[in-house]
Amino acid sequence: MLAAGTAQSVLDQTIEERRTSLADLLRLGVRAEVVGDCKDGTVPGPAGPLPVRVYTPLGGGTDLLPGLVFFHGGGLVAGSLDTHDGIARALANTARCRLIAIDYRLGPEHRFPAAVNDAIAATRYVARHAGEFGIDGARLGVCGDSAGATLAAAVCQSWLADDLPALALQVLLCPILDHSRPTASRQTYARGYLVGEAMLAHDLLHYLPPGTALEDPRVSPLRAPTLSAQPPALIHTAEYDPLRDEAAAYADRLRMAGTSVQFECHAGMVHLFYGLGRLVPRAQALLKQIGQQIKDLLDAQGGFVPR
Repeated sequence: MLAAGTAQSVLDQTIEERRTSLADLLRLGVRAEVVGDCKDGTVPGPAGPLPVRVYTPLGGGTDLLPGLVFFHGGGLVAGSLDTHDGIARALANTARCRLIAIDYRLGPEHRFPAAVNDAIAATRYVARHAGEFGIDGARLGVCGDSAGATLAAAVCQSWLADDLPALALQVLLCPILDHSRPTASRQTYARGYLVGEAMLAHDLLHYLPPGTALEDPRVSPLRAPTLSAQPPALIHTAEYDPLRDEAAAYADRLRMAGTSVQFECHAGMVHLFYGLGRLVPRAQALLKQIGQQIKDLLDAQGGFVPR
């Protein structure tokens, strides 16, 4: 069930098949928790309103809570508010935060840099209107899984406007951080571990316009020339994830730049493990662990002041 299929079959997938397969997997993998409140709305985006879903944890009520802007995975061509609803609910409840999931534009209908521009615009809007969302603006973080973590990292790297409150945290779950060069883990786990090189190539084919430089930090955040003045980071990856090594390299670069980093590589796990709790029993406990770590870090942060 967890195998990604042969390289040829993945590369031959239509976008509709790619989207359906991800939705089916997460429907099987995640049990939706009851939250205190869940409301759909919109925020302004570069090309029009962006759908968002605001989650309030059980017992959260109208209290001013820490906030987390969340970007779903799916290779920037798949995924939605609905596919990642269960993950968002679990994180909101355990982290005791108001979580705002963003439905950014996807390729191939909207190619790069549409998703990046949407992510940046949406996060800046939430930061500027934190109180209207019931969020403590000094404890606002960003979170993304897989390709959504690419967006979260890009948002943090773009966070230079003087009129914006500093981000308190970045949470990167099995992040995709460097498409520009191979790593040992990409080669070792290229096939048969849920996500492989064929799927990554398929998604890039449908996301990037021809001629786009893979070294662009908005595509490969690890290739940014500097990672100074970044918010504290919580990074989780998996032993059998082809993207494992680039996540570790990003954690190392953040530490070298003076950023506080918590990094964990989970033994025996595959990419997207946090969304497979009904299929992989230990994964459900790990998602709870991640939520608790987010809570602890947001509670401890009064806002990160860039150097």
